[in-house]
Amino acid sequence: MALTTALAALSLTPLAAQAQTPKAGGTVHVVVQPEPPMLMQGLNQNGPTNMVAGNIYESLLRYDEKLQPQPSLAKSWEISADSKVYTFKLQEGVKWHDGKPFSADDVVFSLDKFLREVHPRWRPIANGQVDKIEKVDDLTVRITLKQPFGPLILSQEAAGAPMIPKHIYEGTDYRANPANNTPIGTGPFKLKEWKKGSYIHLVKNEDYWQKGKPNLAEIYWQIIPDAAARAVAYETGKVDVLTGGSVDVYDVARLSKLPNTCVTTKGWEMFAPHAWVTPNTAKGGPLANKQFRQGMMFAIDREFGKDVVWGGLGKLPTGPISSKTKFYSADVPKYTYDVAKAKELIKASGYKGEPLKILALPYGEVWSRWAESIKQNLTDAGVNVSIETTDVPGWTQKASNGDFDLTFNYLYQLGDPATGVARNYISTNIVKGNPFGNQGAYVNPEVDKLFADAAVAPTDAARQELYTKVQKLLADEVPVLWQLEMDFPTIYRCNVKNLVTTAIGVNDGFKDAWKE
Repeated sequence: MALTTALAALSLTPLAAQAQTPKAGGTVHVVVQPEPPMLMQGLNQNGPTNMVAGNIYESLLRYDEKLQPQPSLAKSWEISADSKVYTFKLQEGVKWHDGKPFSADDVVFSLDKFLREVHPRWRPIANGQVDKIEKVDDLTVRITLKQPFGPLILSQEAAGAPMIPKHIYEGTDYRANPANNTPIGTGPFKLKEWKKGSYIHLVKNEDYWQKGKPNLAEIYWQIIPDAAARAVAYETGKVDVLTGGSVDVYDVARLSKLPNTCVTTKGWEMFAPHAWVTPNTAKGGPLANKQFRQGMMFAIDREFGKDVVWGGLGKLPTGPISSKTKFYSADVPKYTYDVAKAKELIKASGYKGEPLKILALPYGEVWSRWAESIKQNLTDAGVNVSIETTDVPGWTQKASNGDFDLTFNYLYQLGDPATGVARNYISTNIVKGNPFGNQGAYVNPEVDKLFADAAVAPTDAARQELYTKVQKLLADEVPVLWQLEMDFPTIYRCNVKNLVTTAIGVNDGFKDAWKE
């Protein structure tokens, strides 16, 4: 018996209950920090890119805060009794922003060609789990798996599997296509203007497929480089929404007390962001030595990072899987702040004072302070380390191409370890060109096998057993230096309604938002 997991009627149902009738029109000013390197969401998954482009592009599904799938470009779907065949029925009358019709051909091209080649999340799923992706008719797509893979239903969010226009990208060099500068999606908003260093202006898609949406007439994504200036912009009314992480953590409590101000940490359920420092193991030397990496973990005062640098907004992780995500286990080797232990391990590793650089993440002052803090910790433990700074495009290029010793990063857990965690540690996802795969080039065949087996294990109990083993192994190997399970409060005017209605918050929330 096929399990029908959605109904066509749901396609017009809001994801959050509305206490008032939405009002059409209005402009909302939103901070995006830092400026996105690009808006072509299929090619770039930086946090700022996803915030803006998730309102331009769409995927087959959306997800509520409990990670239950909801209709988007797919109005309904069925999963076969053997859990190997997923059939998606598409919405009717959908058009790309250039007026061309959206169809099953675009879905097959996106999932089987474009994203399989360039996307660090979808690539390992497509290559490891998918047998074939085929068009049944113009409004029906069938994905057949090699074996049951439950996390597939969580893989179709806006950044994880954005739909790409076949008529624009087929037969081209995807990364060099001129359309990358003028993104064409099916979403509720279209790009009108990008004034570099100032703002990104999105306007309502008047030909949007869902009747009555969006409510807002336009969105200005304001680019304000200084954290203090972003806080002032909110205080003075220049902006309506401060997205997660866009102001100094010390300003959150003060700003939350201002009139007509609401604060929420919702809208991150799908992401459960996990921050760490990545050692580039491909460079060999001390970074390829497990004892050296363990020594660095003991050297870093992670409590200081959480409580002082991040103002208590988060929780210390114990390993690769967030405590907010399915299949987490605390049964792993633990790392406390212990300088003596750090020195002992670093000495035992054979480290001889080789200079190392920390490539700082250029996402604002708090990241700069974090880099300084960790540099001091490592220096105290006898590591010869300095800080390298760059802008966002520079960081993306260096991090993508392995041009670093150590670098900060934070990645999303994406609801299931098979989709959001394995990609950072499996050897098949060591691919240059994107910094959100196995960036440190860590290789361990046992880890590869455990992740592969856990993804397709038949029961949650069996998956938990395997994920517990891989967490224990990785916590011993420390391929990355886990720092923080991050909390990102969104601060906004209370008269901006229905802003956070899904598990990815503002990244696709403006479809439902309206201004009172």
